[in-house]
Amino acid sequence: MMPEALSRLVAEFRKLPAVGLKTASRYAYSVLEMSEADAADFANAITEARRKIHICKLCGDYTENEICERCQTADKSTILVVGEPKDIRAIEKLGTYNGLYHALHGLLDFRKGVGADNIRIKELLERLYGVKEVILATNPDISGEMTANYIAGLLKPLGVKVTRLAHGIPMGSEIEYADEMTLERALDDRKEL
Repeated sequence: MMPEALSRLVAEFRKLPAVGLKTASRYAYSVLEMSEADAADFANAITEARRKIHICKLCGDYTENEICERCQTADKSTILVVGEPKDIRAIEKLGTYNGLYHALHGLLDFRKGVGADNIRIKELLERLYGVKEVILATNPDISGEMTANYIAGLLKPLGVKVTRLAHGIPMGSEIEYADEMTLERALDDRKEL
């Protein structure tokens, strides 16, 4: 039988995405095995992050300031649109993109009741002054495609160039093992050499 406080700790860790019972239990036992100082640092880091970090009022990324540094310094002629702030980190790892970002904080999903008013599309439209290109970098799934198509439909009449990240066969994979949708997308998104 597990002590009540340990059960509560496991239950809290299970609230994290993709954390099942075994992983939550490992995390909880790891916390119990920490020194008092390390456990306090861990708890303080969570509390401090919740207190200090909020959403940039322009791009929707996480920041400790009202407006993030990127929104203040980046090339303002391009905006790359992502579903969630964590997607920005993936692009940032490349070190090659120098434009603005816009995190929607969700994707259209009418089955779950998520419509255009539930994500940051209106805020994107308010940022278009001086923007020459909007790059749609939503996930290549049904919700991501629906969101990208919806936004493209709103932006094209405004004279803004709208592009979409290419989809296709990943480097190092073999064509014979690719699914039909991936092959179809790769064929559609082919480019001249």
